[in-house]
Amino acid sequence: MKFRKNFKGRGYGFDGLKSLLAKASPLRAADELAGIAASSEEERAVAQWLLADLPLATFLAEPLIPPEEDEVSRLILDSHDRTAFAPISSLTVGELREWLLSDSVTDADVSTVCWGLTPEMAAAVSKIMRNQDLIAVARRCSVITGFRNTIGLPGRLSTRLQPNHPTDDPRGIFASVLDGLLYGNGDAVIGINPATDSPKNVERLLYLLDDIIQRHEIPTQSCVLAHVTTTLELMRRGAPVDLVFQSIAGTEAANKSFGINLALLAEARDAALASGRGTHGDNVMYFETGQGSALSANAHHGIDAQTCEARAYAVARAFSPLLVNTVVGFIGPEYLYDGKQIIRAGLEDHFCGKLLGLPMGCDVCYTNHAEADQNDMDNLLTLLAVAGCTYIMGVPGADDVMLAYQSSSFHDALYLRRILGLRPAPEFEDWLNRVGIFDGSNALSRGAQSPQLIGAMKELAKVTP
Repeated sequence: MKFRKNFKGRGYGFDGLKSLLAKASPLRAADELAGIAASSEEERAVAQWLLADLPLATFLAEPLIPPEEDEVSRLILDSHDRTAFAPISSLTVGELREWLLSDSVTDADVSTVCWGLTPEMAAAVSKIMRNQDLIAVARRCSVITGFRNTIGLPGRLSTRLQPNHPTDDPRGIFASVLDGLLYGNGDAVIGINPATDSPKNVERLLYLLDDIIQRHEIPTQSCVLAHVTTTLELMRRGAPVDLVFQSIAGTEAANKSFGINLALLAEARDAALASGRGTHGDNVMYFETGQGSALSANAHHGIDAQTCEARAYAVARAFSPLLVNTVVGFIGPEYLYDGKQIIRAGLEDHFCGKLLGLPMGCDVCYTNHAEADQNDMDNLLTLLAVAGCTYIMGVPGADDVMLAYQSSSFHDALYLRRILGLRPAPEFEDWLNRVGIFDGSNALSRGAQSPQLIGAMKELAKVTP
């Protein structure tokens, strides 16, 4: 299908759905690098105009990658729920935007259609939305998951406590875990990116985190973010694996570059479910994504970065994860050049993930060679919290010394919870109050004036790595 439109005496043409989607995307470095971005703001506006008039059913009739060539495309089509799609099946992309923002449509209505939407539909409507539209609709989408606590309840904001260490020194990791817990972080997960993926090292870290959680009866879950094959091997050995982690992407070829496919993810999920370690639910998977990952593997099939990212969410939701996280600025300025692009991408990812029914978090982050700074991250952090983001990262000082990038700090969650009246997961909040880290009013206890807190610090410090 070719798309044509005359504007101000000039003819614009777009050769197919891929081209239309790419040129309708807000400016980002990844699409420029791929040579598929709009050449001007006028061309972008014309593409968005045409996209707004496109029937949603077009995305079912014209897959971006033929399903016989790509298992993600097959998954998208096979999992499409035509009953859920029925209420919006006659709409165009522009009409979907109006429907999602309408006061006459309930939040429950929005949630009901999630399996009727394909990732390409979600990506398309995001391209014609302002930032406030993305925020308003994402806030309407409630996605609740559980393992040892309950994530995603309205009025709650969770955090991943990220205690990475450049040499995986258990004492350094433990110090960061203690620091994070004392600031009320860690209800989404205590998750380590290991410096080395060797099974022996990953197993050692798993036992370290499990000891802390079990000894102190902390209602949370742990994860060592090793490759899924490493985690599978360790589960067979009986290692204490709570959540299975894997980076995923939106095409079969990109996932192949990660060393995975859908069958492998299914095998890992089955093994984790068989372990039976959850107490409040059976959401055992943790996925991370990021715009530009398919392009970096030369596996994007000419599809723009944001649409590829949305397709990764089809992979994620097939496995009912506890957590999904867009590591939005981590890949670097070659893909998201500056703070403005990172902010827009973070809001798009969060919107698409929540609209498709995922428990969506965001690593509000940038690399040191990007045209961005911590003020940009403060802006994105606040916008995401207003949009109902499920969780953010908690990194000591917002500076990950192992991965060498800038993220959000332990203090950032306190800031968001204070100004927006948000609280941790209920079971984790009860624990924080019980051991004296919180004072019973969703605030930190007053340090040395709190005998309860001093006792909690001493008790936690008894763990010997």
